[in-house]
Amino acid sequence: MNDKYMEALEQYGLDVVAVRRGRGSWLCDTSQGLKLLREYKGTVKRLEFEESVMKHLIEGGNACVDQYLRNAEGNLISIAGDGTKYILKQWYEDRECNLKDSEEIMWAVAQIAAMHKVLKEVEFKEEWTMGSITSRPLAEEMDRHNRELKRARTYIRNKRKKTEFELCVMGNFNAFYAQAEEALQGLSQLQAEYEHDRLFLCHGDLNQHHILIGEQYIAITEFNRMHLGIQMEDLYHFMRKVMEKHDWDVPLGLNMLNAYEEVLPLDALDHKCLYYLFLYPEKYWKQINFYYNANKAWIPARNIEKLKNLEQQQESRERFLSKIK
Repeated sequence: MNDKYMEALEQYGLDVVAVRRGRGSWLCDTSQGLKLLREYKGTVKRLEFEESVMKHLIEGGNACVDQYLRNAEGNLISIAGDGTKYILKQWYEDRECNLKDSEEIMWAVAQIAAMHKVLKEVEFKEEWTMGSITSRPLAEEMDRHNRELKRARTYIRNKRKKTEFELCVMGNFNAFYAQAEEALQGLSQLQAEYEHDRLFLCHGDLNQHHILIGEQYIAITEFNRMHLGIQMEDLYHFMRKVMEKHDWDVPLGLNMLNAYEEVLPLDALDHKCLYYLFLYPEKYWKQINFYYNANKAWIPARNIEKLKNLEQQQESRERFLSKIK
């Protein structure tokens, strides 16, 4: 065993039964339940913020979150002999939400709404004002992405001999970029309407990998990107993953919105925000951005296929957009 991480684990005074390697971490079977040990490079202040919010979620009924554990000395960070920092979290040995199972999807959406409901009630503290918590406005991110799209298109346009991927971009760029511009303009207008008291804590990185389905519960994990922002971004990220896998099935999308609103109703501003988030061709931007920042001489066939699939899904995607506008 690696003595380094064992030195940190021993500081918690747990009865450890077995340790196995996970994704960049160590899963620890203990007599007190499953724990996850991981190296940590952030600040104590950030951990204290997350710990405080986790307590609100647990008290509000969202008992299954990956709360941090303090070591025997009461610290959130344990330091090994070589100076490496570690954190320990409560963990759940359950499978990720199955995006092919509509029932599980509805459970997950309802749990997201329940989480948002509690997070709306958390009073933001002055000491939480730090870069990782007060993120830049969504419209600014969209504007940056649009500039990146235009740079890539200019680069491709100026090439004499174009690859299959580049020809595909030249063929569909205008349609996707028009959506990107409309989404930016719409969200920029909404951003001004979102006053400070309409910004709430958000998970920040919500997808099926961070929603674990247990027998009697649903666990939401990995709050390390939690920030003050627009909660519709969380809902959008999860729903987009689902919709892409189901060819933008309209009834499924509307059922997800209904499942959310049964727990936490949305107002007109939230609906507009969600529409513009879905209108933005995020996956298209990701493919173009990958291309522009990678070795342009060779693009994997899988990326060409993804680009063509996005074009093929346009009709069904636009049907969904027309229903939520």
